[in-house]
Amino acid sequence: MDREELPFNRAQREWVKRAGEGKGNTVAFGSTRNLNVVGTPIFANAAFPPLDDQFASSEPLVIGAETRTPFAAKSFFNISGMSYGAISKPAVQALSRGAKEAGVWLNTGEGGLSPFHLEGGCDVVFQIGTAKYGVRDAEGGLSDEKLRAAAAHENVRMFEVKLAQGAKPGKGGILPAAKVTKEIAEIRGIAVGTDSLSPNRHLDVDDWGDLLDLIGHMREVTGKPVGIKTVVGTESGIQSLFDEINQRGASSAPDFITIDGGEGGTGAAPMPLIDLVGMSIREALPIVVDMRNAAGLQDRVRIIASGKLVNPGDLAWALAAGADFITSARGFMFSLGCIQALKCNKNTCPTGITTHDKRFQKGLVVEDKYKRVARYAKSLVKEVETIAHSVGVTEPRQLRRHHVRLMQDSGRSVPMSDLYPPAKPVSVAAE
Repeated sequence: MDREELPFNRAQREWVKRAGEGKGNTVAFGSTRNLNVVGTPIFANAAFPPLDDQFASSEPLVIGAETRTPFAAKSFFNISGMSYGAISKPAVQALSRGAKEAGVWLNTGEGGLSPFHLEGGCDVVFQIGTAKYGVRDAEGGLSDEKLRAAAAHENVRMFEVKLAQGAKPGKGGILPAAKVTKEIAEIRGIAVGTDSLSPNRHLDVDDWGDLLDLIGHMREVTGKPVGIKTVVGTESGIQSLFDEINQRGASSAPDFITIDGGEGGTGAAPMPLIDLVGMSIREALPIVVDMRNAAGLQDRVRIIASGKLVNPGDLAWALAAGADFITSARGFMFSLGCIQALKCNKNTCPTGITTHDKRFQKGLVVEDKYKRVARYAKSLVKEVETIAHSVGVTEPRQLRRHHVRLMQDSGRSVPMSDLYPPAKPVSVAAE
């Protein structure tokens, strides 16, 4: 059935496909979605919504206002981290060009910055994983010289320190030897034809204090916003971060926090980690937003939501829950033509997205696919605007928790604002 496939069902994938092709996304007869599933979001339509011509475009939102080079991000929907290596050269090229056309940012993933990320001219977020690919010294530590060189690229707008990703918390990145070509090895600073295995955490970061020290150092070296990507395991774990910020002062905080859900994707990971470890984004996002707000850091720390958010309802829910931005990787893979073959780790991807086999890559024509990337991003934003209008607000960033009801096991839905009431802010030291 349309709603039964995993990890993404046919209805989800078909929506992305039609959006990428620029086709109409209207459907007929009625919904095939079971609205009685616990946790299903139901948006509360307004009795008198704004008229079609009563709308407002989302203004750019500044990240890292206190840095030497803040980033005014134009779109609330952007491309999540996918390393060159995990995905192919033409895939990166199509994403870069599509991101430029749609006005969204492109995250490099932990494999370092390649020329193909830059060639489209889009805004780029340079992700630094535990192996520090692209900015590592001979011993595998952080090289300030390479960090400055990366920051010198005007299009590199921010740096993201990856602590964990949803598909494999506690495990570093895995790029099989078959996918480590000469070019990829040079970009990463590793040997050709050997498994690229990242440590399970940053060797120079033992606690939240060390992490804030690293963020402060990187921000000073680059002059650009620096944030983190992590997965929530327990409330107390993340609360400890905000406690440390409270002791040091708001200026010590990361400029953004990307929360990846346990349902997030990857090119390769052990099945127990994919299946069993990490809190879902549906649970984690409201918790982290409330912790940030309680710490009085709403305007200092931006929250980015990630993890299986590919359709309009997913984005509208995340914005209502309190996210400032949403990123997706697999949604954009579908826009490139991914058929969910589940061969990302085999170098045999039949669509050319996650393989370096030239024979398969021929099917990924950059001149065609980048347009689909851009159309998907634009269509998704437009559809979220449609949901926002329906609930009675003029633009998506005005969505709030009371606009969403969540289905309960009793068969009744309740407002998300009842389940997650607004946090009461506490004072945070200025310095």
